[in-house]
Amino acid sequence: MAEKNAAEYTVPGLSLSTGRRTAEILQGRLHAIIDLQLTLKHAHWNVVGPGFIGVHEMLDPQIELVRAMVDVVAERIATLGVSPAGTPGALVAARTWDDYTLGRATTLEHLAALDLVYD
Repeated sequence: MAEKNAAEYTVPGLSLSTGRRTAEILQGRLHAIIDLQLTLKHAHWNVVGPGFIGVHEMLDPQIELVRAMVDVVAERIATLGVSPAGTPGALVAARTWDDYTLGRATTLEHLAALDLVYD
């Protein structure tokens, strides 16, 4: 029986099971980069204090690159014959990492917290 949200095909050269396993791995990455995109935007909105504009503007291109990665990974999953799960509920259900808890904070606080996110 087919998995829910999975087709009976994958890309040429891969077995159905390999395609699904690859999509499963990519799905984990998709959740992580969706979370990263949201975290970066959150920091972008909440950075304050001396030098905030530099950090604010530094984050914009990073956010755009991460958004592009989200799209590429989701499309790869779909190409493998599996429906990418990019909803907030799917992300929350699959999360295994701590949330970014820093709200309105200084540039140094956000940079230190983002360093941990990227680690």
